[in-house]
Amino acid sequence: MSTTAVTPLTTQDAEALIAAALSAAEAAGVTVSITVLDAGGHLLAFRRDDQAVLISGETSTRKAYTALQLNAPTADLVDAVKPDGPFHTLPTALNQPLLFIAGGLPVHRDGRLIGAIGVGGGAPEQDHTFATSAVESLV
Repeated sequence: MSTTAVTPLTTQDAEALIAAALSAAEAAGVTVSITVLDAGGHLLAFRRDDQAVLISGETSTRKAYTALQLNAPTADLVDAVKPDGPFHTLPTALNQPLLFIAGGLPVHRDGRLIGAIGVGGGAPEQDHTFATSAVESLV
């Protein structure tokens, strides 16, 4: 059985992902934190703006890890954390998801998982859009 080698996610790739996500966020007037992990879950790059909400750095990292572990966009998991969803653990006063997790995306090359990006700090839909812009820019 032969396998085709796939170029791993590099620090240069990670910096390009961060630049693209940051550009999309700045264009929307949003301050975010961005985390990029390689396929092994190792931190390749991280950016936190001093104007971002303090917890956004932790949030972006958790989103990246979730996307990497599940090899799926975290936006696909939002319904799972709502009340009565399979990942829901604690009720909330507004009957909304305990944690808004949209904003994490796996990164693939030649159909293989090579890493993940997480964006935190904006509204969930915005974070997802910023991460998507970054992944789409890495061709």
